[in-house]
Amino acid sequence: MRLGSVLFSLSSLSALVAGSALTTPIAANERLCFYADVDKAGEKIGFYFAVQSGGSFDIDYTVTAPSGKVILDGQRERQGDYVLTANEVGEYAFCFENDMSTISGKLVDFDIMVESEPRREAPAKPGQISEHTSALEESIFRLNGMLMNIKRTQKHFHTKERRGFDIVQSTQNKLFWYTFLEIVGVIGMAIFQVYVLQTFFTKTGRRYKV
Repeated sequence: MRLGSVLFSLSSLSALVAGSALTTPIAANERLCFYADVDKAGEKIGFYFAVQSGGSFDIDYTVTAPSGKVILDGQRERQGDYVLTANEVGEYAFCFENDMSTISGKLVDFDIMVESEPRREAPAKPGQISEHTSALEESIFRLNGMLMNIKRTQKHFHTKERRGFDIVQSTQNKLFWYTFLEIVGVIGMAIFQVYVLQTFFTKTGRRYKV
């Protein structure tokens, strides 16, 4: 009986949450939108994003309701983690804008989840083990919350790792080009010195007795 309750709760929990985790590149001066459907008013929408690489690791974003009303927006944000209540039924738009950058693109990791509030049903018969079922459901929802926290922590460390790698790669490229220009400058200076020395001993140049 307990096993049946656990399986029922797990199946209900998996049906309550629908989401998508994606990583997408956004070019300079580009606007990119993603959409999520809400079937009934009162559902919760989880929205997470983090700029992994590009520029100063910032992006503009807007969240728009089906009626066209902007319910959430931000400018030059590096990351965000929000939970919204959907008061309207329909298609919600999640848009990213990279207008502030004219050269560099951005790599954005984001997650959109639509979930309903958990609802418990009363037992079919008064004599059933409702207390055990309730305790099991509480444990399942608590474990789900802990798993979500672990998932967010993993995303946080993943974002820090990607940003650190991007900074190291950018610094490496800068050092390479600095070294390359320094070598070119040294070679150019050596050629110029040889040319100047040659002018002292050519027929057209001035002659000096040694």
